[in-house]
Amino acid sequence: MSLEVKEKTQVRLVFLGAAGVGKTALIQRFLQDTFEPKHRRTVEELHSKEYDIGGVKITVEILDTSGSYSFPAMRKLSIQNSDAFALVYAVDDPESLEAVKTLRDEILEIKEDKNTPIVVVGNKTDREKERRVSNEDVLSTVEMEWNNSYVEASAKDNVNVVEVFKELLQQANLPSRLSPALRRRRETFPKDLNFRPPMNKNHSCILS
Repeated sequence: MSLEVKEKTQVRLVFLGAAGVGKTALIQRFLQDTFEPKHRRTVEELHSKEYDIGGVKITVEILDTSGSYSFPAMRKLSIQNSDAFALVYAVDDPESLEAVKTLRDEILEIKEDKNTPIVVVGNKTDREKERRVSNEDVLSTVEMEWNNSYVEASAKDNVNVVEVFKELLQQANLPSRLSPALRRRRETFPKDLNFRPPMNKNHSCILS
């Protein structure tokens, strides 16, 4: 792969998980700082936003996938064409965690790379009273056995949503797409940068 400096670099993040776990809600909270409590069935939606990170223009594509698993060919294509994966389950739904395990196996099989960037996201921590999945058990499995990252979040309460995207981008191997000089300049991204989408409640931006 050439390390020439390019005007743009691109990374695609894909959100996978069972239906109703909050994949769309996490993406909407990150991009628009909004939350829609009513579940809306997603087939597949691609969001794209350009950021300037350390003087480098990076196009971040976020793919929101169907949780019904009725489109296996589409899902396989999504996995093949993406750089990093958020596997989302709901902390009040043990079956959704089983779906994460199945999806992880599928990703590793398709990508043929055990080091594929994967972040497991336990969403809906606002439903602590209804929790049926142990934080400690999942953390142990994901980080010790799978060697992947784990974040608990709440799209509703806007807890750790930005951290999910930070972790995904950090693992997406962006430096390999940049020249050595630019790579050095952004080695600390995004930990030491106040990385946040350039939008807020007062200046929200709806992406199609």
